[in-house]
Amino acid sequence: MTQNPTEILKEALSLPPEARAALASSLLDSLDQEVDEKVEAAWQAEIAHRLMELDMGTAKPIPWSEARRTISGGQDGATARRGSPGCSSGGSSGLSLV
Repeated sequence: MTQNPTEILKEALSLPPEARAALASSLLDSLDQEVDEKVEAAWQAEIAHRLMELDMGTAKPIPWSEARRTISGGQDGATARRGSPGCSSGGSSGLSLV
């Protein structure tokens, strides 16, 4: 028997955050009909670079709640001067989301 999408959503929303994230990732992956190998390679390189920065201590991790507040424009003066995560003129901003 096929479930109603509303029922599936209700069940999915009751999952723990990690399981919801994995489900969301799987659903998004299912929408990609073709893979651009150059884009995939670029993302893998960016991920490796950010992990290296975290391991070396050159990137400062910030909580998601702070990053979201910054992204949505609710930033205070100090946060605004540091720059938005992932946005800088010289490459890496030194900020990583955790």
